[in-house]
Amino acid sequence: MTLTDLPLFPLQSVLFPLGRLSLRIFETRYLDLMSRCLVADRPFGVVCLQQGSEVRQAGQTVRFEPVGVLARLLSADSDQPGVLKAVCLGGARFRWTTLSEQANGLWVATQAEQLPDDPHLPLAAAHQPAAQALARALTLLAAREGHSGGPMHLDDTAWVANRWCELLPIPLAARQKLMELTDPAARMDLVDRFLRDKQLLQG
Repeated sequence: MTLTDLPLFPLQSVLFPLGRLSLRIFETRYLDLMSRCLVADRPFGVVCLQQGSEVRQAGQTVRFEPVGVLARLLSADSDQPGVLKAVCLGGARFRWTTLSEQANGLWVATQAEQLPDDPHLPLAAAHQPAAQALARALTLLAAREGHSGGPMHLDDTAWVANRWCELLPIPLAARQKLMELTDPAARMDLVDRFLRDKQLLQG
C-alpha cells in the first residue's frame, strides 16, 4: 500500500506495532498535527532519529531511520496551556522513500510504502518461559503506573517479541533492527537468547 504526504513525528525511541506511546507535545508543529489527526482520524508516522534532537533547533541536521510505524491517537488531553498529553497506538510498519520539510518544521514523507503486518505465529514451546516472564513484568509495570494494563496476547510470537523489545535495555539501533525484522520467529529467537544470556529466564 502506497502512502502519500504522511506526517512524521521523529523521536529518540522506537515504536513497535501494537505498542503504546505516550507523548508530551508543546511544539506548534506537532500540536497542529495532533489536531489534524484527531479531526480527520488519520495516522502519522513515528520514526527513530539517527541524528538531531526531538525539539527543533535552527541549523541542525536531522536524519531518520528509513522504516517507522504508523500511529493513531487513542486519547489527548491538556492540563496546562500549550501542552498536550497524547497516548498513541502503533499500527503497521512503513518505509519512506522521499521526504519534505514544511515551513513550520514538520517533516512529511511524500512517498512511503506500508509494509506487511507480521503473520500470526503461535508461540513455540521453547519461548513459553519468556512469555510468562513478560506477563509478570507487564503486570508489575501496570501496577506501578496505576492502570490495569491492556490485553495480553501471550500466544502470539510477534506480540511477545515486540513487547520484550520495548522493555529490554538495548541500544536504539538494535531496537530499530529488531522492529524491522520481517520474521517474528527470528525476532523472538533473538529476544529469548538475550534474556537467557542475561540470566533473566529459568527453564
